[in-house]
Amino acid sequence: MKTTSVTPADLSASVLAVPPLARGADFLLNPEANRALIRHLEDGGVRTLMYGGNANFYHLPTSEYAATVDFLAEAAGAGTWVIPSAGADYGKLMDQAAILRNRAFPTVMALPFGNPSNDSGVATALRRFADRFGKPIIAYVKGLGYIEPATLGALARDGVICAIKYAIVRDDPRKDPYLDALLQHVDRDLVVSGIGERPAIVHLRDFGLKSFTSGSVCVGPRGSMKLLALLKAKRYDEAEKVRAAYIALEDQRDALGPIRVLHDALTLAGIAEMGPMLPMISSLSDKERDAVGGPAKALLAHDRDVAIERVAA
Repeated sequence: MKTTSVTPADLSASVLAVPPLARGADFLLNPEANRALIRHLEDGGVRTLMYGGNANFYHLPTSEYAATVDFLAEAAGAGTWVIPSAGADYGKLMDQAAILRNRAFPTVMALPFGNPSNDSGVATALRRFADRFGKPIIAYVKGLGYIEPATLGALARDGVICAIKYAIVRDDPRKDPYLDALLQHVDRDLVVSGIGERPAIVHLRDFGLKSFTSGSVCVGPRGSMKLLALLKAKRYDEAEKVRAAYIALEDQRDALGPIRVLHDALTLAGIAEMGPMLPMISSLSDKERDAVGGPAKALLAHDRDVAIERVAA
């Protein structure tokens, strides 16, 4: 597992995969299935694993937190970077920071909290969390009104944050006043597109971001890594063709819930037996699984035809 300090080069070296966590019928971690998913990602060239919303860290009991992050650190390959999440509420942030402080993770992502919170209160929480953790953290922005661009700029200048996962969904990602403002306050090399393949081309081409997070990369790692390489090479027409393979599964994620669909898609595609979801999220119904199975299998089949290659600029 990568343990050195976070740099912009680290953020752009790989698609940041956001995997689910496989569980058994007793809701405990399934080590074999989780290792199978990690190997699938690593075999496809992915070297950054971010465990957050898709892994349902929101509802992970603090009593299981240390064992979970220790397992992930052990299961990943020597060259793979594991980024756990913490929070989302202030109490869990501080309790989990104390657990993480004595471990080798170079950073951790603070899950975004809803109400009750405000801009200055969130900033204080992130500062105190990073201080207790002892290293810069990743902020996660997925909604308006959570934290302001200027506030994130101050946190970056003060060394509180080393990156921002930006995930505010727009009908037209080309029109994004918040992202425009954010890039006036924060170096764009620190901002990661956080909404998967759908807006990735716009975010990297038009806003100059350097990488993106993805859930569907867990099904199709080779294609997602090729998409990143093509975007870095500014070969946008080819990138559009690669991204097209992901849209059917992304449509199901948008329609039925991104976390639920990705979790069960991995089982339906035959990549790993993911088991039940940790409450308060439920697995797909039989009808929903029928709708998801086809796109999941099609993406995996497509991905097996994608050669891992170096894309020249």
